[in-house]
Amino acid sequence: MPLTLADLDKEYTIKRIGGTLEVRNHLNNLGFTVGGTVKVVSTINGNLIVNVKETRVALDRELAQKIMV
Repeated sequence: MPLTLADLDKEYTIKRIGGTLEVRNHLNNLGFTVGGTVKVVSTINGNLIVNVKETRVALDRELAQKIMV
């Protein structure tokens, strides 16, 4: 399922990252790697704040939908 459908405060394992090579590289640079863990901290108008690798990252809905957990 895409990260946008994830429950709050529940830890998930990243299964796949979609999008163009540029998008995948950008997400990889932010710490989103297949097999890594991610937890949704809050949602605001469809945009997410997540914990990944001990860091909080804000993602818009479009990027979050490319991350499958």
